[in-house]
Amino acid sequence: MPQIIILPHYELCPEGVVIEAKTGDTVCNAMLANDVEIEHACEMSNACTTCHIYVREGFDSITESDEIEDDMLDKAWGLDPDSRLSCQSVIGEVDLVVEIPKYTINQVSENH
Repeated sequence: MPQIIILPHYELCPEGVVIEAKTGDTVCNAMLANDVEIEHACEMSNACTTCHIYVREGFDSITESDEIEDDMLDKAWGLDPDSRLSCQSVIGEVDLVVEIPKYTINQVSENH
């Protein structure tokens, strides 16, 4: 079972956390199931960028992004080559190191 190592984020997990993940699940679902309350304002429908993450290690083991995700990522705060939407990133067999950006573009917090 792969692990996701989430680097410290000042609000969501100040100490960082290591979670167990299921192959075939999304990074977003794995984080939410382990009390890392990442925003997901569009209910994981690939229609916003609030669940934007950086996959610092293991990037090639998650599913490739599609054109819709790529278009959404163009709108994300702090886009870099390791950027993905966690709701669209399906976990493979390899451990991941994930960083949650400091900011998100969200007009209203959904408090999920």
